[in-house]
Amino acid sequence: MAAKIAGPGGESRYQVEQNADINVTPFVDVMLVLLIIFMVAAPLATVSVELKLPDAVAKPHPNPPKPVYISIQAGGSYYVGDRPTTLADIGDDVKAATGTRDPSKERIFIRADKQVRYGDFMKVMNALQDANFYSVALVGTDTSGPGKGK
Repeated sequence: MAAKIAGPGGESRYQVEQNADINVTPFVDVMLVLLIIFMVAAPLATVSVELKLPDAVAKPHPNPPKPVYISIQAGGSYYVGDRPTTLADIGDDVKAATGTRDPSKERIFIRADKQVRYGDFMKVMNALQDANFYSVALVGTDTSGPGKGK
């Protein structure tokens, strides 16, 4: 706490009053000293030990294959990716989209409109099983966050 001696206009010429203002000069001095200490100590934290590291022997993994999506619209339209298809051709179109990959190990993603009937969905599932695609994932809307899934 600092003190202030009353000046002109005060009641007494020698009256001492307390000054409640914060004196920031010592604070700034301490901060500058700390800044200099950290600037000097920072280069010392780098590692200067020289090592001969071994070569990496892990084989690079290929990128995962592009997933295949089947979309079912409420009106009965079917799509493999962005290409329209029919229920009779859906197995062949999915095989063409997957290329030479093994159909029994390939996961097919199905997206369907809310209004699609269960029977239409099961027809697609049966067509996929007939074409040896047994791994199916269903795609839905994320409704876990606020304002989602309207």
